[in-house]
Amino acid sequence: MSDVAIISCGSYENTEVLAAVERGISLLGGASNFTQPNEKILLKLNWLTGDPPEKCVTTHPAVFRAVSIVLQKAGAQLYYGDSPGFQSPDTVAKKTGCAEVAEELGIPLGDFRAGSDISFPGGRQNKRFTLANAVLESDGVISLPKMKTHAFQRVTGAVKNQFGCVPGALKGEFHVKVPDAYDFAKMLVDLNSFVHPRLYIMDGILAMEGNGPRGGDPKQMKVLLFSTDPIALDATMCRIMNLDPALVLTNRAGEEMGAGTYHAENIRLLGDPIEQFIANDYNVNRNPEPESSKRLQPKFIKQALTPRPYIVAQRCVKCGICVKMCPVTPKAVDWHDGNKSNPPGYQYDRCIRCYCCQELCPERAIQVKVPFLRRVLDLNK
Repeated sequence: MSDVAIISCGSYENTEVLAAVERGISLLGGASNFTQPNEKILLKLNWLTGDPPEKCVTTHPAVFRAVSIVLQKAGAQLYYGDSPGFQSPDTVAKKTGCAEVAEELGIPLGDFRAGSDISFPGGRQNKRFTLANAVLESDGVISLPKMKTHAFQRVTGAVKNQFGCVPGALKGEFHVKVPDAYDFAKMLVDLNSFVHPRLYIMDGILAMEGNGPRGGDPKQMKVLLFSTDPIALDATMCRIMNLDPALVLTNRAGEEMGAGTYHAENIRLLGDPIEQFIANDYNVNRNPEPESSKRLQPKFIKQALTPRPYIVAQRCVKCGICVKMCPVTPKAVDWHDGNKSNPPGYQYDRCIRCYCCQELCPERAIQVKVPFLRRVLDLNK
């Protein structure tokens, strides 16, 4: 059985969050289960980019603060950080409010700018990674993901948070090398298995729904989730979202690869009843994966059936972040006609459907739509 603690927390008020974090960690055996005195523990936050906490894009600084206090009391030597998809770690730390907390508690920022190559012979999909020095220099990692939706993997949670252990632009290279969504999920599971965080604490007090992981809408969920099993935690998050956990590829790949379990009968829920948190109206992609768009199909079929990003011209400010973040060469999204007075456009024959453009758009101008052929064939039901 895998344990997941579900803890009610109604706001980001520091005292309330600290009490909730103390309760959640206590239900899993206490802080001494996850750190020993003087161990170097990395708090791996979720920093997609430098948006303020109220936008629900990043781990809230109140959660970072509470977890830090509990672990410092247990004697851990903490440092923190993430490799953002856009902007530097230093900039994002300040804009998210985490730098202020770190200064208050005397916690240094880890090195997520540079990294080293590592070999992982036990990897099923990927046997080599470049990981940030902050990860490699730690005695242990504690992961603090955010509860959010995601265009590429439906949700981003405990498993996907470790993708930020890959520094800088190297993350984009994985989308080119591993364009298939299920293979990408297996890569994430391999990465998670190597980093092997000791504990996962998910911030779902204010979550994100809809056009996540940056352009969605805040959703008040009033919950923190705790587990040592990332698959069980993500599966519990899915059930709170009224989403079938089997639709999330990292859940399926994770169980197949022995990284955890997503089946309810194998998960023991602790703390508060899950029923009080389930949001039947949570805006998340519940469409089943159509058989004809699964792996090993010709590229033109996948292009015709896979949801594609598109730019809402009225919202676009022509900042070019989508062009910069596109990992393919030549670019799938660009000013292909050279006219930068108009929004960029797509050449979909180049697009690998990684949604990096949609993920980082600061104006919520990039949406994801189901192609006409798939709608005609009614494959999205």
